[in-house]
Amino acid sequence: MNTKPNILWICADQQRHNTIHALGNNDIQTPTLDHLVEHGCSFLSTYTQSPVCTPSRACFLTGRYPKTTRVNRNGNEYFPPDEVLVTKIFADNGYDCGLVGKLHLSAAEDMVEVRPDDGYRFFEWSEHPHDDWESGHAYQDWLKEQGVDWDEDYCLGNGRNQSSKDNAWKDIMPVGKGGMMSEYHQTTWAFTRAEHFINGDHAGKPWLLSINIFDPHPPYDPPKGYRDRIDASKMPMPVWKDGELDGKPAYYRTDYEEGSQGGTGPCTKNFSDETKRQLVADYYAQIEHIDAKLKDLFEALDASGQLENTIVLYHSDHGEMCGDHGLYWKGAYSYEQLLHVPMIFAWRGHIKENLRCPALVELVDIASTLLELTGIEIPYYMQGKSLASILLGKADPSFHKPAIHSEYYYAMPGIHEYYISIYFDGRYKIAVHHNEPISELYDLESDPDEFENLWDKPEYAALQMEYTKKCFDLTVINTMDPKPRAIRYF
Repeated sequence: MNTKPNILWICADQQRHNTIHALGNNDIQTPTLDHLVEHGCSFLSTYTQSPVCTPSRACFLTGRYPKTTRVNRNGNEYFPPDEVLVTKIFADNGYDCGLVGKLHLSAAEDMVEVRPDDGYRFFEWSEHPHDDWESGHAYQDWLKEQGVDWDEDYCLGNGRNQSSKDNAWKDIMPVGKGGMMSEYHQTTWAFTRAEHFINGDHAGKPWLLSINIFDPHPPYDPPKGYRDRIDASKMPMPVWKDGELDGKPAYYRTDYEEGSQGGTGPCTKNFSDETKRQLVADYYAQIEHIDAKLKDLFEALDASGQLENTIVLYHSDHGEMCGDHGLYWKGAYSYEQLLHVPMIFAWRGHIKENLRCPALVELVDIASTLLELTGIEIPYYMQGKSLASILLGKADPSFHKPAIHSEYYYAMPGIHEYYISIYFDGRYKIAVHHNEPISELYDLESDPDEFENLWDKPEYAALQMEYTKKCFDLTVINTMDPKPRAIRYF
């Protein structure tokens, strides 16, 4: 008989922290996520360990920092076989594990990703929705079963410029257009297949389901119906201050003037204010679409009688610039828009409800948290710190760890060939750009938008030295691999 809780683990792709209505954004409507906030614990200061997909996912799926796993970048040949995914641990402890959507632990460009020993019995892979693989793409197979032709029904068209293998557009959608219609959208497919798994035969076992949707990752292409319901003229302008690029790393200005993400992304300098607002609206519309489909899944889970015995986790792998500081997408940037992500846990009758936790936490903490909540031993080699005590009301929610560590170590080969170590203690953030003449230092108490780089300002020389040392210390300590375990004095 199943006595352990199920786990519904939902990871959005590229959703920044300030995109949930109940947590302070009045320009977006997210009633389902708002309900999850009301009935769960929201970690208000959650940080990713990398602003890029693969190293971030490797981190939270192993409970180990990217440098430790040796998974520092996208596009790797393979996932290291000696790294243990937490889903494999759950499978070995009697869980029936499934995945719908992305895994993205190794290269997927022009090839179907090679699976590691991931523990998933049910595996429906879709790296992104576009029709880029001849076989092995579960979403496109589903579309064909529905009689839908991607090229005919994906509504962008009109000569949009395709700039990369994931079809990320450099421009705005034409007026009156939208992406794939909602009923055949990849998000809809993901939650539909999730419902199929949840209601399937688990042979009396508890289950764990990873739902890794592609949205709100670029391109900004929500279904037309969701795009049309947002008044773009009422959207906020991206965060920007004239002169803010002075004194920042030189490539920040280059990306502003020539195109974000090393020139592969949109060039905000060429956009009108109307276009900038519309792109914010399109990004929000993608999230509102996720929210609507999430509601359908929760209703199905409740109707099946399994909701009360299910731990629900919602988070993102990293954020999105969305025009702020003159940038779009992601890359070798240290801004809050990329590092700061949403994270919500819920479990009826167990996890504290409507708890807004301000403590600094990291995505690396997820694996150990899920293991502790389900009564499974946390392996000694995990580096994350379990959040279970906070979730269960046994620890002070105002403190979890003194600072967070994040890193960008040549994470996007051929685009941003930079190396950055980041330390943030809730007030001061330092981003040490290795082998670069200028690094970054911000006081988020007086400058929450990170306009003014304090690096190399004479009056902050002592602070710069202090935080360079703190960053170095935390980077060394956090990323030192605990394996192999020491068993004797010598």
